[in-house]
Amino acid sequence: MVWTTFLVVALDQISKWWVTQRLQIYESFPVIEGVFDLVHIRNRGMAFGLLNGPHVDFRFWFLLLASLTAVAILLIWFFRLKTGDTWTTLAISLILGGAVGNLIDRIRYREVVDFLDFYFRSYHWPAFNVADAAITAGTCLLVITLVFRRPHGE
Repeated sequence: MVWTTFLVVALDQISKWWVTQRLQIYESFPVIEGVFDLVHIRNRGMAFGLLNGPHVDFRFWFLLLASLTAVAILLIWFFRLKTGDTWTTLAISLILGGAVGNLIDRIRYREVVDFLDFYFRSYHWPAFNVADAAITAGTCLLVITLVFRRPHGE
């Protein structure tokens, strides 16, 4: 399922490129009025805007190191999986693709491009991107597979 990782990275980077070419920073474009906009936002922090704020060198290096460490751990885990562990392989592939997609941004821009903005009236979900969605989906799938995995021999 290595193709899943490459597909996530490709979709993430192509969608971010498209947004940066079409929208100025902080500009938005309504897709479904009152529910969903495309926006061009930059996030120097991590998921859901945590640690986002004015440029701080320490934060950049901390998040870069954390991302590289996560990718290394996921690669080790991926290559140690047993053949036939399809759901765990898919979950790790999604998480790995998302981590690499955001890592590319962090290296290129020192921040991550976010552009999917869901909201209802004044309630906004923090803007995110394809990589974030893949990480979330992969993490949920991983939790489900680990929680509901049957012990060997049953």
